[in-house]
Amino acid sequence: MIRRAAVPTALQLAAAAALLAGVLALLVVTVGVGVLRVLVAVVVAVVAGALVGRAARRAGATTLGQAGAVTLARGVLVMGTVTLVGRADAALVLVVLAVVALALDAVDGPVARRTGTASALGARLDVEFDAFLLVVLSVHVALTGGDPWVLAVGLLRYVFVAAGRVLPWLRGELPVRRSAKVVAALQGVVVGVAAAEVLPPVVERVAIAVALVALVWSFGVSVVWLWRGARTLPVR
Repeated sequence: MIRRAAVPTALQLAAAAALLAGVLALLVVTVGVGVLRVLVAVVVAVVAGALVGRAARRAGATTLGQAGAVTLARGVLVMGTVTLVGRADAALVLVVLAVVALALDAVDGPVARRTGTASALGARLDVEFDAFLLVVLSVHVALTGGDPWVLAVGLLRYVFVAAGRVLPWLRGELPVRRSAKVVAALQGVVVGVAAAEVLPPVVERVAIAVALVALVWSFGVSVVWLWRGARTLPVR
């Protein structure tokens, strides 16, 4: 187990902001991203940074650790994809950013375990960036392919979270399910391939529809498990 001097959360967020500035500048030069798109990405990044800072304070964490730094780097790449949503001419760049972000998803976990810094906060940030990247990809595919229903792939999780605000029993602890991880990974792969536009449109739609059905099934399993495990329910 390797331990190094902890970098404060504020400094980590500042480093992420500097990295984002570099990524956005590169996209402006290479892809011709406009000012409005850059501003949208900056606003989203500011909101995300504020939420990360608040989550760290609530968790009593003074640093996100080395794994958290990797997760923030993933977040920067996700913010870069925001600038390319709906641009069919920049689909390749969007997919490259998304693929690198997804590849780093396999890095922060092992880093956290190797350094002994695994935490609920780090896991939560990891999930949130994954979920937001899926939203970005879904919106892009819906805009470029003209299929609004694709948005359901990215928004279903947020619908589940919103439902938990109304039905407290939906906020219960869920067991770790390998099937849920497989279904979640399937969403990113399928929507990412659709964004790359390497398959015939019909094949893409069928693949997304299958992935969406699998996602609905996975959330359904979670809802049933929480329903059965809840001690008090407004309605049985």
